[in-house]
Amino acid sequence: MQQLNDNPRHLQFYIDGAWVAPAVPARLDVIDPATEQAFTAISLGGQADVDSAVLAARQAFGSFSQWSVEERLALLERILEEYNRRFEDIAEAVSREMGAPVTFAREAQVWAGQAHLEATIAGLRDFTFCEMRGQTMIRREPIGVAALITPWNWPLNQIVCKVAPALAAGCTVVLKPSEIAPISAILFSEVMDAAGVPKGVYNMVNGTGPEVGQVMAAHPGVDMVSFTGSTRAGVIVAKTAADTVKRVAQELGGKSPNIILPDADLESAVRQGVQACFANSGQSCDAPTRMLVPKARHDEALAYARAEAEAMITGDPREEVTQLGPVVSQTQFDKIQRLIAAGLTEGATLVTGGPGRPEGMVRGYYVRPTIFGHVTNDMTIAREEIFGPVLSILSYESEEEAVAIANDTVYGLAAYIHSGNIDHARRIAPQLRAGSVFINAPAWDVMAPFGGYKQSGNGREYADWAIHDFLEIKGVVGWG
Repeated sequence: MQQLNDNPRHLQFYIDGAWVAPAVPARLDVIDPATEQAFTAISLGGQADVDSAVLAARQAFGSFSQWSVEERLALLERILEEYNRRFEDIAEAVSREMGAPVTFAREAQVWAGQAHLEATIAGLRDFTFCEMRGQTMIRREPIGVAALITPWNWPLNQIVCKVAPALAAGCTVVLKPSEIAPISAILFSEVMDAAGVPKGVYNMVNGTGPEVGQVMAAHPGVDMVSFTGSTRAGVIVAKTAADTVKRVAQELGGKSPNIILPDADLESAVRQGVQACFANSGQSCDAPTRMLVPKARHDEALAYARAEAEAMITGDPREEVTQLGPVVSQTQFDKIQRLIAAGLTEGATLVTGGPGRPEGMVRGYYVRPTIFGHVTNDMTIAREEIFGPVLSILSYESEEEAVAIANDTVYGLAAYIHSGNIDHARRIAPQLRAGSVFINAPAWDVMAPFGGYKQSGNGREYADWAIHDFLEIKGVVGWG
């Protein structure tokens, strides 16, 4: 295993099948969130680097778009084989660059990339690219060059669930991973190179949103943009892409409700809700950050939530027992502290946690696992996406009120229901305005569609659902 801080490829981009230096040298330190110290550096790209990557992708598209499904399947299977070979290297990188506990990095973060490759392969095997409707042949054809812009919070999840379906569709790609957690993307590019991806089919340029992401979105050689990140940044990407009328698929922010119905096992549901909210140190766009409980049992719910939060082990990400590591950056830490302060100022009840680092920690972007009770849906902590280990608990008097509170948000990425009666939960699920609804804490399903309503975005990712985003539909009339 190569040391993370001595890989020369950290300062290179992957363009047209080769590792290349940036057109204009510029470096950015990569910070270990657990120590607040730089452990390596990357190069930052610009217009010239994007131009080179897009040109390579355009030149490769003509031949790659004509590959058979069998050829694309074989390519994805080689990528999966190489990904599995580098699994532990990638897990180490994720733990170091974003502070993910090493067990979580291995079993969730890097596993997600593996699972999405497997799901895309399964989806491609059964995908229908051509069908007859009367005398017309309906063809689904690759859209062209896809610009993929991915975030830091689930790096492999988002990289793979864009790259894999794009290649499955026959598109060529240019990836801009997050500059905050970029090392896992460099290792993924090594995977692509080792798997024998043809020149120009996959390209990777590091850089900032304004200097690389927006340049990709505006580029006339790019046919579509797939973006995951904040709603604010997604709006900028969409406006930038509009001048060239390219397709934009977006997975954006969330403020997901978790309705615990009166017939649920309250203790179990509350504890599961806390765990789901705090997983990945609260840095998940679909985290159930608004827990809705029956008003008569509000204080009982607070006691269960407090017990679960205070039992969680916050500490060094490299320790196998650690459950909560630091958040990713000083910027995130400061934002979370501001929102915790807002909860206190606006009158929410602090159940546990609060401002500052956990006791005994003087270094690292560690946040105290925080529970607020007696929250109302007009409070800042119930409206804004916090992206940290902070849970707001609200109450409701009727089922109708619970649904109304759940839907009273600009977001619509996910929603959660807990009930002791599956039919009861099934009646509630269609009323929730969200792209995904999870009943009674199910296992993660990478074959299910993932995406949002409202300001949580458009398009759907995962398995065959994602392949559709990278296809154009052509009708050949008079075919038969």
